[in-house]
Amino acid sequence: MKATLRYLAGLAGPSGFGSNSTAEQVTEDCCSLLPSNLTALITGATSGIGAETARVLAKRGVRVVIGARDLRKAKEVREKIQKESPHAEVILLEIDLSSFASVQRFCSEFLALELPLNILINNAGMYSQNLEFSEEKIEMTFATNYLGHFLLTKMLLEKIIDTAKKTGIQGRIINVSSVIHSWVKRSCFSFNDMLCGKNYNGTRAYAQSKLATILHVKEVARQLKERNANVTINAVHPGIVKTGIIRAHKGLITGKYKA
Repeated sequence: MKATLRYLAGLAGPSGFGSNSTAEQVTEDCCSLLPSNLTALITGATSGIGAETARVLAKRGVRVVIGARDLRKAKEVREKIQKESPHAEVILLEIDLSSFASVQRFCSEFLALELPLNILINNAGMYSQNLEFSEEKIEMTFATNYLGHFLLTKMLLEKIIDTAKKTGIQGRIINVSSVIHSWVKRSCFSFNDMLCGKNYNGTRAYAQSKLATILHVKEVARQLKERNANVTINAVHPGIVKTGIIRAHKGLITGKYKA
């Protein structure tokens, strides 16, 4: 309860920042300490959290690679970033995270650029009130929010590890999850049901995809530790953020959810 009240009030925590802190404030003191030529890859950076993350990283001198399904929107974001930061390097590559073929093609295109990869931010996400399926016949929310990022991380993991080894700079993988994952009951969590969309409920599907994301992070963290790799992976809850996903369904705000 105390933590919730502090969050709502915007009071600073141990880090010195609170829910009212901006991305620019958080990065202001560390920008002079950032190594040169860092490369960050961000999915879903055409709006919301992803777009703001891309903007601030580019402002701090980080090369930003935006993976986007809609390249027209991605170009608009790049124009806004470069208007504010004329020297920013922003690379756009097309990716549809619900499609395995698209993820594989994206990774091939990125690796062909022969850039380092210091930061991978798995941010893209979707929420659907209605049952939809990907081209692989997998429930769309699970395919996009979890499986697409699972495959992306798997295909780029060696690149991140190799970059960290060559540069001596710790690699970072960040998966954007949600506290909504806690709404999933143990008795209702079933990968088979998620794949086929059995007993579909949009909010439950979203919550389960975020729980799967956290489980993935825990397993990759274990593997990285076992390999003694200079790379960390974390799942983050971004707080209450007014994005397109949240506006799509009032239940995600009010907590009206039934497992």
